Amino acid sequence: MSRIAQVFNQKKTRILNVYCTAGYPYADSTSAVITALQSHGANLIEIGMPYSDPLADGEVIQASSQQALRNGMTIPVLLNQLRAMRHQVQVPVILMGYMNPVLQYGFERFCADAAAAGVDGLILPDLPIYEFETHYGALIRQHGLDFIFLVTPETTDDRIRKIDTLGSGFIYAVSSSSTTGNSKSIDDQQPYFERLRDMQLRLPILVGFGIRDKASFDAACRHTQGAIIGTAYIKALAGQPDPDAATRNFLETLLG
Repeated sequence: MSRIAQVFNQKKTRILNVYCTAGYPYADSTSAVITALQSHGANLIEIGMPYSDPLADGEVIQASSQQALRNGMTIPVLLNQLRAMRHQVQVPVILMGYMNPVLQYGFERFCADAAAAGVDGLILPDLPIYEFETHYGALIRQHGLDFIFLVTPETTDDRIRKIDTLGSGFIYAVSSSSTTGNSKSIDDQQPYFERLRDMQLRLPILVGFGIRDKASFDAACRHTQGAIIGTAYIKALAGQPDPDAATRNFLETLLG
């Protein structure tokens, strides 16, 4: 059982996955942010690999990626930071990013180096299912990494069931067909979450996009195992010299 699966097996409900951008707000922030998230209640930590053209991300996360790139963050730098601190981190770590920089790094090399650095799973939204099935999935599994697929309210039942078969760890249920940080109400998406619940899928479900506070976190948890929060946390970190205090204050408010 992977460490991500262990989290869902042990906690089962109200699981919180927090997204942070590697190298934001400062070049050396990553380890301090991860440590703070672990200390103050995150069950999973999703680390964004900065990229110049993050298609699924809204303005806030795009800006954090640009700042991280200016700070000198790269995949090799991130993996070195993770490798240096992994013995201190028990919370599963997931890398989220896009195929272009991963392919430039070398896909198989990336999987091997990520696993060696203690990474538990990958989210690559622009990796097509066909490519995953015919080539990349085998490399990911070979290195013991979970792979998390995204679904949206428009995803067909057949495709969702296929994703449920192919993926591992959990299913990332995008709350609406938009970018991260959208202002749409989570409450309006309850029929979508109920649909996913009633499909009785093999993998647990976490809701992302639009989770910004305790009310939206609670709404997402009513029919799924938990939620993913990113934009609101990035905002909480902006300009803060002490990531631990900023994280503690943010998560105390979120988790109540």
